[in-house]
Amino acid sequence: MKKLTTLALTLLLIAALSLTACAQSAGRVFTDSTGREVTVDQEISRIAVTGPLGQIVVFAIAPDMLVGIPGAWNPEAKAFLDEQYYSLPVLGQLYGGKGDLNLEELLKAAPQVVIDIGEPKGSIAEDMDALTEQTGIPFVHISAYLESMDETYTMLGELLGLEEAAGVLAETCTRIYSRAVEMMQGVEKVNMLYVTGENGLNVLANGGYHSGVIDMMANNVAVVENVSSKGTGNEVDMEQILNWNPDVIVFSENSIYDTVGEDPVWQNVSAIANNRYYEVPFGPYNWIGQPPAVQRLLGMMWLGKLLYPEAATYDLYDEVAQYYQLFYHCDLTREQYDALMAKAIDK
Repeated sequence: MKKLTTLALTLLLIAALSLTACAQSAGRVFTDSTGREVTVDQEISRIAVTGPLGQIVVFAIAPDMLVGIPGAWNPEAKAFLDEQYYSLPVLGQLYGGKGDLNLEELLKAAPQVVIDIGEPKGSIAEDMDALTEQTGIPFVHISAYLESMDETYTMLGELLGLEEAAGVLAETCTRIYSRAVEMMQGVEKVNMLYVTGENGLNVLANGGYHSGVIDMMANNVAVVENVSSKGTGNEVDMEQILNWNPDVIVFSENSIYDTVGEDPVWQNVSAIANNRYYEVPFGPYNWIGQPPAVQRLLGMMWLGKLLYPEAATYDLYDEVAQYYQLFYHCDLTREQYDALMAKAIDK
């Protein structure tokens, strides 16, 4: 008889665990965002996610259920997240990035369900079915959009049996988003550009999945023919930026915020000449996106206060501290907040 491979042994172990679980639980049917009816355990305590967007969203509601993470935490996250979560195994991600989901490591981690969260790919239902059949672990997709994060958390609460916690998160999403919508109805949008890349020659274009906060909170002047689906945005040239001539520019982290003020070419852009340029707050994630998850609510509140201070009557520190407590389980200090805002306020 041939020796069993590690993967085969793992599959047998998972099968045995599944049989035990079945004996203890009859299971229940969960309908995901694709309309697929998936049988999951009656009670769930071990979960995995397929990508960084899901990592951010799920961490808010069920950090102690995660048996692994798609990618290593950013070094900046150590200042905000509990150290215990850094020892979780890295399982890789299904879509985007490296696309390096390691099924063998996933099986070893033995989640009861694997959750895909975000904008559904065209083949999402087929992908989820194939992975469910291949691993014996139910894979489900829950869609996530800026305007409906409350629905995302409501569905997560139903799946995980955490309806009360999900309700608090959903209400917070609704409150922040609705307030921003109402505020924007009473102001004239500022002409703005969001710049990424180490050379400052990439932009998040109007109408893209990653530009949702910018399009909502400002007049995104980056209008291009073919909007990139990547978080790095569309590559442009300096002539195009000069033609757009935005009144406000927000630079992503690791871009050229620190040098544009002394650059004679960039000085020809209105936003730079008038000192109306900023760097997006970052910690533990970029507040505008990358990935475009629930932390974009922070970007929404920040841009509201930055661009329309007379209309944004809320206290930004109080709002951000509440968000960090609910979504990162972190007590944000004033010192941490000031560090986050160091390059994100008027000079």
